[in-house]
Amino acid sequence: MIHILSVEDHPVFREGLAMIIDALPDMRIVAQAANAAEAIAGYRTHRPDVTLMDVRLPGVNGIDALVAIRGEFPDARIIMLTTSDSDGEIQRALRAGAAAYVLKSMPRNELLEIIRCVHDGKKRVPAEVAARLAEHLGDDDLTPREFEVLQLIGGGLRNKQIADRLAISETTINFHIRNLLDKLQANDRTHAVVIALKRGLIEL
Repeated sequence: MIHILSVEDHPVFREGLAMIIDALPDMRIVAQAANAAEAIAGYRTHRPDVTLMDVRLPGVNGIDALVAIRGEFPDARIIMLTTSDSDGEIQRALRAGAAAYVLKSMPRNELLEIIRCVHDGKKRVPAEVAARLAEHLGDDDLTPREFEVLQLIGGGLRNKQIADRLAISETTINFHIRNLLDKLQANDRTHAVVIALKRGLIEL
């Protein structure tokens, strides 16, 4: 029996998923959560075999909840469920240790098969998600510092303010921004933020 924690803030989708899963002989929902705090508490209490985690949760998002759970339980097997196919979110989730990244539009039987695969210790990225990743593979591998700079630009900070915040020189910030523009193929700072938001690389 595969014990599953379902994390989803939309009651209709959450209840529909529970009905589908609980009707099967080999898996059942042991707990449900509507936000990151409930997800973390539910995981601690029930130690499920597999967690289905919505990426878009109120407050703290699902990827941050994934990081928190795997920080405590490195063997946690978590499937990210989402309506978004932005490659930035997919990359962040997989780097954080997601066992699979699944679109909610996926046929029911495929989702159930992925749950079984993840329970068996395998990782799964469906074809349409892999294709989305492949579109940008290797063309914008931003460094952690570049992500920081990009997030601060998105927050409205000027170059000198970013330099002060990160305790590095303005010359170094300008260097990071040039790299960002080149990797994202952006015309200027604002364009870089627009591209990053559209692709889910940063959140404001």
